[in-house]
Amino acid sequence: MAGGITDTGELYSPYVGLVYMFNLIVGTGALTMPKAFATAGWLVSLVLLMFLGFMSYMTTTFVVEAMAAANAQLRWKRMEKRKEDDEDEDSSSGVSDSDVLLQDGYERAETRPILSVQRRGSPNIFEITERVEMGQMASMFFNKVGVNLFYFCIIIYLYGDLAIYAAAVPVSLMQVTCATGNHSCSVGDGTKYNDTDKCWGPIRRIDAYRLYLAAFTLLLGPFTFFNVQKTKYLQIVTSLMRWIAFILMIILALIRISRGQAEGHPSMAQLSGIRNLFGVCVYSFMCQHSLPSLITPISKKKHVNKLVLLDYVLILAFYSLLSFTAIYCFRNDTLMDMYTLNFTNCEIINVAFIRYFLGLFPVFTISTNFPIIAVTLRNNWKTLFHREGGTYPWVVDRIVFPAITLIPPVLVAFCTHDLESLVGITGAYAGNGIQYLIPAFLAYCSRKDTQLVFGSGTVNKHLSPFRHTFWIVFVLIWGFSCFVFVTANIVLSESKL
Repeated sequence: MAGGITDTGELYSPYVGLVYMFNLIVGTGALTMPKAFATAGWLVSLVLLMFLGFMSYMTTTFVVEAMAAANAQLRWKRMEKRKEDDEDEDSSSGVSDSDVLLQDGYERAETRPILSVQRRGSPNIFEITERVEMGQMASMFFNKVGVNLFYFCIIIYLYGDLAIYAAAVPVSLMQVTCATGNHSCSVGDGTKYNDTDKCWGPIRRIDAYRLYLAAFTLLLGPFTFFNVQKTKYLQIVTSLMRWIAFILMIILALIRISRGQAEGHPSMAQLSGIRNLFGVCVYSFMCQHSLPSLITPISKKKHVNKLVLLDYVLILAFYSLLSFTAIYCFRNDTLMDMYTLNFTNCEIINVAFIRYFLGLFPVFTISTNFPIIAVTLRNNWKTLFHREGGTYPWVVDRIVFPAITLIPPVLVAFCTHDLESLVGITGAYAGNGIQYLIPAFLAYCSRKDTQLVFGSGTVNKHLSPFRHTFWIVFVLIWGFSCFVFVTANIVLSESKL
């Protein structure tokens, strides 16, 4: 997430990078997509999914371009620093003219002669070799207001992430353990339960949900007060579980459809469902904030934009397959917010282990990610309020920041467990900013700075295929229009109630 320059890590091939990127993008958002598809209609959903995939690809190339520009500036500053040190050693006099030039590194007329020599000596000045996180790029290319807005946006997005995770685990546990009849066999049978329905004895379903939420918070919340790092082996295990679950759901749905047991009759278009579908799709294509740690270790980056395009095509095909098999296999009114719960019905699969595996799948995978995202959010809070040379008191550092990280998402999850709305709102607002607005501004400001420092004739080797200013303006107009549309839709929906 947001942060400074970190180690690149072990290099890997472009095809390994393709797999990593696929795993990064396809996550929790995919589990809420079938319900969003059913709500908006299959034709509207497909068109919007393809368009938003294209927009996400475009802004991904903007971030890659900004990463290359940031690497070039860091490399140039080091070269100029070494040059200054050499001149200081050779000269015993006072301030030289070259020192004056370095004081004003952004004067185009003065820097161009110096950089012309540097470009001839360093043909790959735009090579991406250092991992520069989005927070560092924002500090390099944005003014103070822009940097604060960036951190505000990413903090809101992380809060939404944590709220979704905090609700998804108790919901899954509640649905599996509160089912009537033969264990979990009636969870996905289409029966609609109210929060006030009984779970066990006098305990209502909403009470069970909040008990699970309390247990989830007590077990995983303390990790927010410490440093947690995602291990390689944990990533492998969670990725393996995720792919087993997704493949199982697709195969089971296809088997049911092939046997003529499909119950779904999706409509072509329902405009009332577009708001949530938009948010879910934006959330499901989210990867821009993690691109520096993903792209930098790729050994050969010559065709990185083509690699990213191939990934997006594969992801688009996967989302379409998952969602279409879902909406034709199950009736619209039986599709659940967490798609895995539709497979906990004995009529769908009579193997108890598979039913419980799919029903509890979000519990295992989300529980491993919650502490990592919480620590990331805590660190972003620290960065936002950090002042040069200052340190935080122990109470603020160890108590206040972890508390303001953990309490708000838990409160949101306590008040609602509507996962489709949580994903939709997070994607439509904070996700909109991270996926569209911030990359567009990064591309614009990095191009402007590159021209000032390196001259107008310098070409960034990782320049986005969408290099015309029209595309940046288009993305910005689209992003702001989405804010207005989603807000107006929410207001109008509330006024009808």
